[in-house]
Amino acid sequence: MKQTASMDNLSSRDGEGESGGKSLAGAQTLVRGLDVMMAVAANARSLPQLSEALGLTRSTTHRLATTLVEQRFLNFTPRVGYSLGPKLLELGHLASRQMNLPRIAHDHLLALSLDTGDTVHLGILDGERALYLDKVQGSRRIEISSRIGERQPLRSTGIGKALLLDATEDELTAVYMREGREWPSYRVDFGTWMDRMRDYAAKGYAYDLEENEDRIRCVAAPIRDAGNRIIGSISVSSAAQYMDDARMTALTELVLATVHAISHEFGWSENNLKS
Repeated sequence: MKQTASMDNLSSRDGEGESGGKSLAGAQTLVRGLDVMMAVAANARSLPQLSEALGLTRSTTHRLATTLVEQRFLNFTPRVGYSLGPKLLELGHLASRQMNLPRIAHDHLLALSLDTGDTVHLGILDGERALYLDKVQGSRRIEISSRIGERQPLRSTGIGKALLLDATEDELTAVYMREGREWPSYRVDFGTWMDRMRDYAAKGYAYDLEENEDRIRCVAAPIRDAGNRIIGSISVSSAAQYMDDARMTALTELVLATVHAISHEFGWSENNLKS
C-alpha cells in the first residue's frame, strides 16, 4: 500500500509536465521508474547523468529517483550518487527460486518431442555428473533406459557434453581422465574426443554417437542464462536407425531453436552469439 501511494503521489506531482505538457501519470510513471533503474544499472549515478539519459527534467528525475530510494529499489549516497538497492536483490532471489528450470522448459521439451517423434531429455551439471531433470518420451517404440533423477557420465552423453561446451581444455582433460577410471570401456580415445569437443564448442551443440547406450544417438545443446552461463542442456535421442548423419544435422536447427527459446526465459539474448 505504501508503494502504491508513493507512485500515485508522484503521478499527481508530475502534472506540471514534461515536453508537450504531458503528465507522467499511471503506467507511464511506472515505465519511467523502471527506466531510472535501468539507467542506474548502466552506470548513470548522478542526477544530471540520469536526467540526460532519460530525457527528463532534473526535477522529475529527482522525484522518480527519490520514490525508488524510499521503496529501497535504489540507494543514494552523498558525493557518490545512486546505486541499485536491496529490494532488487530480494526480488532477484525470489525470481531465481520461482524460475524453476524443469517447469520453464517442460512445454518446450514437449513441443520438440512432438515435432521430432523422439525422446527429449533435460539435464543439469550436478557435481561431476549430468543429472536428468525431465524426460519426454517420443512417439516411436524405442526404449531408452534414461530415468528422471539419475546421474550419468559427462563425456559419453549428449546432455553431458553440451554442459561442457564452455569448459577449458584442462577441465575437459580432467573429465575424460576421471571418467576413464570409472568407465574404462568407453570406446572413444582421448584425442578423438578432444577434437570432437573443440568442434562442438565452436558450433554450439554436441552429439552422442552411440557412446553411452548401444544403438542410441543424441543431438544436444546448452541452455544459457542472462550472463551467457550454461545452466542446463537438452538432448533429442533416438535409435541409430532413425538418426543417421543427415538427420542429426537437420535436427540441430530444431534443438538450437528450442534451447534459445528456453534461454530467453532466463534473460539470454541472441546478442550473446556475437560475443
